[in-house]
Amino acid sequence: MLEKMEILDVEKLIGDFEVMTKDAENVQRETLKMILEENGCAEYLQNMGLNGRTDPESFKACVPLVTHKDLEPYIQRVADGAFSPILTGKPITTISLSSGTTQGKPKFVPFNNELMETTLQIYHTSFAFRNREFPIENGKALQFIYSSKHSKTKGGLFAGTATTNVFRNPQFKKAMTAMQSECCSPDEVIVGPDFHQSLYCHLLCGLIFHEEIQLVSSTFAHSIVLAFRTFEQVWEELCDDIREGVLTSRITFPSVRSAMAKLLKPNPELAALIEKKCSRLSNWYGLIPELFPNVKYIYGIMTGSMEPYLKKLRHYAADVPLISADYGSSEGWIGANINPSLPPESTTYAVLPNIGYFEFIPLKENVEGHMQENGNVSFLSTEPKPVGLTEVKVGEEYEVIITSFAGLYRYRLGDVVKVMGFHNSTPELKFVCRRNLMLTINIDKNTEKDLQLAVEEAAKLIAEEKREVIDFSSNVDVSADPGHYVIFWEISGEVSDEVLKECCNCLDRSFVDAGYVSSRKVNAIGPLELRVVWKGTFHKILDHYLRLGAVVSQFKTPRYVGPTNNKVLQILCDNVAKNYFSTAF
Repeated sequence: MLEKMEILDVEKLIGDFEVMTKDAENVQRETLKMILEENGCAEYLQNMGLNGRTDPESFKACVPLVTHKDLEPYIQRVADGAFSPILTGKPITTISLSSGTTQGKPKFVPFNNELMETTLQIYHTSFAFRNREFPIENGKALQFIYSSKHSKTKGGLFAGTATTNVFRNPQFKKAMTAMQSECCSPDEVIVGPDFHQSLYCHLLCGLIFHEEIQLVSSTFAHSIVLAFRTFEQVWEELCDDIREGVLTSRITFPSVRSAMAKLLKPNPELAALIEKKCSRLSNWYGLIPELFPNVKYIYGIMTGSMEPYLKKLRHYAADVPLISADYGSSEGWIGANINPSLPPESTTYAVLPNIGYFEFIPLKENVEGHMQENGNVSFLSTEPKPVGLTEVKVGEEYEVIITSFAGLYRYRLGDVVKVMGFHNSTPELKFVCRRNLMLTINIDKNTEKDLQLAVEEAAKLIAEEKREVIDFSSNVDVSADPGHYVIFWEISGEVSDEVLKECCNCLDRSFVDAGYVSSRKVNAIGPLELRVVWKGTFHKILDHYLRLGAVVSQFKTPRYVGPTNNKVLQILCDNVAKNYFSTAF
């Protein structure tokens, strides 16, 4: 179907979505039936005793809730080339690698054509609503996207990051063309073997096509901020390339040089224009619309762990709208952003009821329903039973459970979401945090969101000195008794010791969890420690993950560095410039 159409029929896509979401409960039953019929012959489901039953009641009674650890042996057998159906009826030919920033190492996740189809459906749905609000003409997109090398597993399956598997799929380019969002960079740049060289060439392509750029995007907001921070450093070199029509010697890969040579011609007028634009900017405010006068919006995942980058992104964007991309993970998709005019902090995601079968574990009744074991969150059996997609309640928080077309059944995604409302009969979810990213020493429980709020509060103190927190992470130090929280900050410039001491106290006071406050008051938890790291430290962490095979498109700075993530913790500790202990309690 995609091959026959040049441009997507936006109104038809919206109409189909409206019909489907008005009958979400039945669509869910039919979706589960389809998943179980397609994969009923798989060993995993055969062992569950379903005996051909496909109704939700039998499914929940027979199939247990699982984590990745439970499925790891099955996925490993698939990766090792087992011939019999293990998790899916059809053979899995590709493995996705998660970013690895949560646990310190990538996870193997099955990827198949069905998952690619749901990816395209999510892309098309959100584009339809986005284009109704912010119509784009037939221009180009400056997309900071990167594809890692495909490797092969022991069994000969292709393995790459989830974004790589999408970007390398021929359907992706057709979808971008259909959505009038064709990348301005040649394929050789996207699949280039060196991220730094690809980033430079993305910027150069954007400048060459500066009047045609309709949108700027990347998978995550972090990548867009990183790109324009880089632009601040290399803009003069980019202008030299454009002026002379000769690519800098920093680009060394022949395939990339050859592709760029076809685009790059001497253009002294454009070089002079860019130089003029850059020289009149104040601290790079409004850089994006200054460079790309016809840009309609900036697009990427901007919720959750990406929210800390919004301040800098708004600085570059000025009045250009920021639109958060859709909600998914390496394991599968959940919802689309159908309210693109909302600011990223208020973004919700409408669940598409036909892309998987969804359940939700209520968290309100289960505040004490998890405990720490060896630094990992484990779940007690007393937690509430999961509820269905249409049974969730507005205002409540839940953990997401997905059953996908790619061999994951009742899989605990580990995400906490809040139900903000309903679109017809499907819920609109707000991403809250990762459930297992938790600072805790005894009875205290502080999530990634709590950490983010504390950092935002303390960062206001250095904002008064025109400084900003470039990036941050955390750790629990239990090497001495009592244990204490450690917060790592990278700052954009020098800040006085007096102000940083107050930042440290502010961080400590900003963790308002009752268990934390009471523990601090009796010294059951020691004073919080702020460690300021040298500039470039978090780039070293990025480079570490790139060496492990991650791609920038999929990179998320680890907000909590646990005991299993020794290398990242070592990078942080080896680059501490100053440290301060709180005197707040």
